[in-house]
Amino acid sequence: MAVSDSLIDTLFDGRYRIMRKLGAGGMADVYLAEDQELGRRVAIKILNDRHANDDQFIERFRREAKNAAALNHPNIVSIYDRGNAEDTYYIAMEFLDGRSLKELIVGRGAAPINVAIEYARQILSALRFAHRHGIVHRDIKPHNVLVDGEGRVKVTDFGIARAGTSQMTETGSIVGTAQYLSPEQARGGEVDPRSDLYSLGVVLYELLTGKTPFDGETPVEIAMKHLSTPPKPPSKLRPDIPPELDKVVLRALAKSPDDRYQSADEMEADLERVARGAPVSAATASTQVLRIPPPAAAADSTAATMIAPPSSARAGYVPPPVVEEEEFEERGGPERPLWPWLVAAAFVIAAAIAGFFVWHELSGSKTMEPVKLYVGEPQAQAERQIRAAHLVPEVKKGSSESYKKGIVFNQNPSAGSHVEKGGTVTISVSSGPPKVSVPDVKGQQWTDAQQALTDQGLVPVERIVPGNTKGQVTATDPPAGKSVPKGSKVRVNVMSGPAHADVPNVVGDTLAQAIAALHQAGLNPNPTFVDSTAPQNQVIHQTPAPGTSATKGSSVALQVSNGPPQVGIPPVVGETAQQAVTDLEGAGFSVTQQYVAVADPSQDGIVQSQSPEGGSQATKGSTVTIVIGQHSPGPPPTTTTTG
Repeated sequence: MAVSDSLIDTLFDGRYRIMRKLGAGGMADVYLAEDQELGRRVAIKILNDRHANDDQFIERFRREAKNAAALNHPNIVSIYDRGNAEDTYYIAMEFLDGRSLKELIVGRGAAPINVAIEYARQILSALRFAHRHGIVHRDIKPHNVLVDGEGRVKVTDFGIARAGTSQMTETGSIVGTAQYLSPEQARGGEVDPRSDLYSLGVVLYELLTGKTPFDGETPVEIAMKHLSTPPKPPSKLRPDIPPELDKVVLRALAKSPDDRYQSADEMEADLERVARGAPVSAATASTQVLRIPPPAAAADSTAATMIAPPSSARAGYVPPPVVEEEEFEERGGPERPLWPWLVAAAFVIAAAIAGFFVWHELSGSKTMEPVKLYVGEPQAQAERQIRAAHLVPEVKKGSSESYKKGIVFNQNPSAGSHVEKGGTVTISVSSGPPKVSVPDVKGQQWTDAQQALTDQGLVPVERIVPGNTKGQVTATDPPAGKSVPKGSKVRVNVMSGPAHADVPNVVGDTLAQAIAALHQAGLNPNPTFVDSTAPQNQVIHQTPAPGTSATKGSSVALQVSNGPPQVGIPPVVGETAQQAVTDLEGAGFSVTQQYVAVADPSQDGIVQSQSPEGGSQATKGSTVTIVIGQHSPGPPPTTTTTG
């Protein structure tokens, strides 16, 4: 598959709708995409064509996803999904609508001091979390720090991060960016969390001054300066930087890891002191920036290593110091101190002694064979190469999260060492990733299930499914109890919560009409009959109110009219017309009067009949008709309505 702009407006891996390109790097392209399953925007990082078949790049890419997926922290970009599709590999991660710290520095120059401190503290929060989980980032630089519109910082790109300590070079080159490398990375030595703190010191220096502490024509020149050149205090480039902040930066940039901050917590505590105007710690105030670690600390020729130094490297080799003039004093200032020259002289003497012993060993009677890099090679190929070098391979099997089955993941001695001819080289061959059991998280909330799976070394992937209990896990794939390779994805079915419906307006409808409308909306009517002057069976009130949202399947209370109340009709036959009207109207009825001729004069003006009959029940306000006798001849009988 051609990873190009032709991806835009396509559906990648059957799930991600590619919207636009966000950027490109040496290893991968990054796109903005819409996750069709979860309805959210993600940044999807897709490995370039030229690297899609390169095992080293695939491994680095896979390691980035694995390392970051295990780190759930507000200052670390979240990994949602990873996989391979269309002949390449991808990572779906949190989309942050912002810019990299490098873009901000290039576009705006040096940051305000308080902003620089705040950004550094947020990066330290991310590093603290990663270090506590055994992960060293190894490539902290402003390009790998994103900042959103609210000033929230997130660290990304764990592509060269590893758990624990190991040497940090790959075949023939140093991994990382020269301007931000720690001295131990520059010499191909072991790294630990203090290496990240050095790189953060470079980032903070650049934030405060707009420049990195060391620059040069080539990466090698820059690396040499990291090893032996003291940095100018940031205040030399920006006078408003307070002395206490100078001390924090310079301690972070100490050449020896032992002189640096020993933890992210320690550095953050000093930055917090600077932010409130307090003095830094005593250890920071007395830091020796230039003190060079002894040559023995540079590399151990017998120590096991995951990734070996370049073939040109020699165990114990440290480049000579280069002490630049005018680092701390302006031209024409006081006499320069003598200590840098003493350090340089001591270093040269140590290097000479080390060189003598190396010469002595190599010129002796023993034949020494160079050890090559076997990590990353198939077992059979590594064994052939070892034998070809007149050495004896010793094979150990072990599980590895980073290397496929049958691939060498460790060696002892490390590459670049020398071993007596006929000596043994031990290679550790991967039997595949260790197996873990999928924990039973059914019934747990998503956040708890996510933590349980992550603690087990698995990668939880949320899948929303219908269900009334929002956030509760219903099942996993693979199921609980199944043994799977560590680092495997586990899809977790999580209930979306009850569906909702808009409550229709049924006031004024008949009960039958209201029931039909509510059922159609997925709601249940709950009628109560009340006395009312409204027509019988008419809905006069409802709860919840029309237009509000209610959970589907919930009840809507209805008040339904019984109709106007029924009252007894007074019997008025035999009463005078006037008395009958008075009695009927007093009972709440309207009266209609009709006349009929009568022969008996005594019945003149007397009610002869009524309808409805007296004593029966009728709706209050309805009409009662009375018929009144009329004796004297005159006009025809008429009808009169009163009330």
